[in-house]
Amino acid sequence: MLEPVMFSTYHGGAREEGLLDFSASLNPYPPEWLDEMFERAKEISNRYPYYGRLEEGLSELIGEEITVTAGITEALYLIGILALRGRKVVIPRHTYGEYERVAKIFGARVIKGPNEPEKLAEMVEKDSIVFFCNPNNPDGRFYRVKELKPLLDAVEESRALLVLDEAFIDFVKDAESPSGENVVKLRTFTKSYGLPGIRVGYILGFPEAFKSVRMPWGIGSTGVAFLEFLLEDGFEHLRKTMPLIWREKERLEKALGVKSDANFFIKRVGNAGEVVETLKRWGILVRDCTSFGLPEFIRFSVRKPEENEKLIRALKEVETKMKNER
Repeated sequence: MLEPVMFSTYHGGAREEGLLDFSASLNPYPPEWLDEMFERAKEISNRYPYYGRLEEGLSELIGEEITVTAGITEALYLIGILALRGRKVVIPRHTYGEYERVAKIFGARVIKGPNEPEKLAEMVEKDSIVFFCNPNNPDGRFYRVKELKPLLDAVEESRALLVLDEAFIDFVKDAESPSGENVVKLRTFTKSYGLPGIRVGYILGFPEAFKSVRMPWGIGSTGVAFLEFLLEDGFEHLRKTMPLIWREKERLEKALGVKSDANFFIKRVGNAGEVVETLKRWGILVRDCTSFGLPEFIRFSVRKPEENEKLIRALKEVETKMKNER
């Protein structure tokens, strides 16, 4: 008999129609070539989706050999296959839940630690594996290379492995990314191109190892079409849309008293579950941060100006209601 593994994790994203979705932290501006891309996907859907040539093209565009994966999620499972069994895995307390879930599925020994890199470095041991999200999910804090150095040094000295999740790095102004022989970096286009249904991401580091265990045809015809258009685009879409997001991000910070380095914020609201349900009745969906170990916080993303205005008004009304009930 096969027994289920009870390590479920709740994630953001609307599960019902008709809600203005701030729970998924995505670029609200779709690429101009989206319709053409879907036509191309239909055109090639009658063949096996081989993408070696496109992977090489993306490696040239990025400047380093990469391994294409079905989003960061597949990358986490590949790490499980290659490295997690029986290992000590160090994970910050308030971060993306899939690290712990995947580690436990593969029989790793999970140790929770502080979110700060300098303090987390003290927990690194020989041959251990550290997961670190930068910028972190859910609070959006981004650590510069100088701030990461204690953790990078500890990993190198202990011959450990640092898995650096950079899913939201495209949203960070003047972002910088560390390098090292003991560092694996995970990135995705799901967030920065606003296309969570198109499962395309990539890994930086250890390409031979990761390519030896990944699934064949892992991204499908739509993913292949996306890569074709992405290579033509050359990240121009990001150069056009990120300034629009940064402008709105600053407006939300001023209006709601929040701060983040990424395209999303957390805000203390008391009973997060209750506030989420209240906002849903008003047609707005935000993320309950209970699954991150933060039951008094909600998370919401940066969307288009008129959408952000609706959120600002709704959250201010919630704040007024909370004050009146005290």
